[in-house]
Amino acid sequence: MTSYPGAWQAVVDFLTTRGVDTVFGLPADDLTVLDALRDGEIRFVLNRDQRNAGFMATGYALQSGNPAVCLIGKGPASTNVLTGVLEAAASAAPLVVLAAGTAVARRGARAFQELDQVALLRPLTKWAYRVDHPDRLVPALERAFTTAAAGAPGPVYLEIADDLSDAVVPRTRPWRDVAPQYPGPDAAAAATAWSAVWASRRPILVVGGGMRHRNGSAVVEQLATGLGAAVFSTASGRGAVDEAHELCCGVCGLYSPTEAVELWRDTDLVITLGSRLEETATFGTGFAPAGVPVVQVNIDATELSTEFAGPSVVADAGRVVEDWCARLAVGRREPDPVWVDRAGAVSVRARQRVEADTAAARASSAPRIAALLASLAERLPAEHVLVQENGLQDMWSYFFPFWRCAGPANSIVPSEQTSLGFGAAAAGGVKLAAPDRTVVALVGDGAFGMLGADLAVLAEQRIGVLFVVLDNGGYGWLQSQWDKRSEGGDRFRFVASPGLRELPAAVHRAVVSTADAIDAELDRALKECAAGRVAVVEVPVALSDVPADLDELDGDFPAVEDR
Repeated sequence: MTSYPGAWQAVVDFLTTRGVDTVFGLPADDLTVLDALRDGEIRFVLNRDQRNAGFMATGYALQSGNPAVCLIGKGPASTNVLTGVLEAAASAAPLVVLAAGTAVARRGARAFQELDQVALLRPLTKWAYRVDHPDRLVPALERAFTTAAAGAPGPVYLEIADDLSDAVVPRTRPWRDVAPQYPGPDAAAAATAWSAVWASRRPILVVGGGMRHRNGSAVVEQLATGLGAAVFSTASGRGAVDEAHELCCGVCGLYSPTEAVELWRDTDLVITLGSRLEETATFGTGFAPAGVPVVQVNIDATELSTEFAGPSVVADAGRVVEDWCARLAVGRREPDPVWVDRAGAVSVRARQRVEADTAAARASSAPRIAALLASLAERLPAEHVLVQENGLQDMWSYFFPFWRCAGPANSIVPSEQTSLGFGAAAAGGVKLAAPDRTVVALVGDGAFGMLGADLAVLAEQRIGVLFVVLDNGGYGWLQSQWDKRSEGGDRFRFVASPGLRELPAAVHRAVVSTADAIDAELDRALKECAAGRVAVVEVPVALSDVPADLDELDGDFPAVEDR
C-alpha cells in the first residue's frame, strides 16, 4: 500500500503517472498544492485570472487531444472559471477542473468563500463530485480523467475538501489508466447508412470537430475521392481535413463561400462526421435544403442532431470512415464526373475571387485585412496553428479561402457559445501543447483586452505566441450594427482613444499603420516568437473592412447579432 501525506501530493503523483506535464490555474490561499507541484516535474502556469486559466487549459486539450488540467480555489474562483468550463463543454474538450472546497467540518457554517460549487458546475460538466474522505480521492481522480475523455469529450469537476490537504491518503493498488473504448456501430444502423452513402450521386461530406485527431492517415480525403464528394468542414472541424484538397470547398453554414450555393442546392445526400450540426453550421444557403437526407456519424447518441431526417451511426467517426474506405476499395462504385467537376470548380472560383480581392487590398495604402492574411499565410511554416476569436474581424479567417487550413496546419476556434476572449487566452495553452509549432492568434482588440494581466503570464513563462490584433475601436460587430440602425449616431459608441493599452515590457509590440509595413513587421514578430518571446502586431482597421460574403448574411440571424 502507498500512502500520501496529503491530498495534493496524491493528485500530483496521479497526474505524473498519467503523463500530465502542464497544469493551468490559480490556487487558493492554502499553498499545499504548490508545495506538491514544486517537488514534481509538472509545469504550472500560474494565471492571474481563473477564466483565462480555463480557456488556456481548453486550448491545450483541443490541440493535444488529451485531458488538460485547471486548478482553482474556492467560491468566486469557481464562478470565474465557469465560462472556461462552458467553452470546454461546447467544444467537446476534455478538461479536468480540480478545485479546493470548504472543509467538511465548516460546511454550512458560513465559512470563508463557502459555496455549493458542485451544484454550480454540475449543469456544465459530464461529472461533478466532491471528495470528502481520503479513501475516495484515488477512485475519484481516475473516474474524472476517464469521464473527461470517454465518449464525447468534455469537462469534469472534482472538488477536494480543505481538510484533506494534510490527511493521509491511501492507495492500495496501482493507478488505473483506463483508455476510452469505443464499441463498433450497430450493424443494422451501419448498413442503412452505408446503403444511403453508396446510392448517392451528389454527396457532400461535412467534417466536424469530432474528427479532430481522427484523420491522421487522411482517410476523409480518401473517402471524398472515392465517393466523388464535395468536402466542407464546420468551423470547429477545420484542421481535421486538408483544405488544399481539390474537393475541399471551405466551411459550411454561416461561412460557406458564395460559389458553393449551387452544390448545397443540388446535393442528394449530406454525410456529417463528428458534428453536432449547430446553428452556425447549418445556417442559410450553406447547408442542404429541407428534404435532403443527412447521414450522421457521431461518437455519442446525445451528440446527434434531431433536426434532420436520415440514418445515424453512433460510433467513432474515424473508424467508420476507415470501414467505408475499405468497402469502396472492393466495390464498383464510380463517382459522378459531373459532380466531381462542379465540386472542384467551387474552390477554383473562390480562390480566383479572393485573389482579386487580395490584390485590391494590397493596392491600398492603409492596412487591409485581406492583404494581411495573405502576407501572414506566406510567412507561416506548414505546421502552424491559427487560433481564432469572435467579433467582426473573425469573418475574414472563417470565410474560405481568405484563410485555408492546408496540409498539417491546424485551427482552434471558439465553440458555438463564442466566448469572447477565448482565442486570445487559449493560444497560450495551444502553444504549450504544440511547442514546436508556430502559434498565431488572430484577435480583435476587444477580445485581446480581455486577456488582461495574463498576457504578462505568457511573457514571463516565454510562451511565444504571435498576437495579430485587428484594432477597429473595440467590439466592432456591435458598433457596426449600431451604425446601420442609427445612421452614424454615437450614443452607444465606446469613447476611448484608439490603440491598445500599455503592454508588458517583455512583450514585442509593433503597430502597422501603413500597408507597406505589414511584411517587415510580421517577419520581425515571427522571429521574436521563435526565440520564445510574445509578440503583438497591432493593425488599425476600419469597421467597413469586412468580406463581401458578409453582405449575404441575414441581419436577423441571432447567432451573429449576439456576437
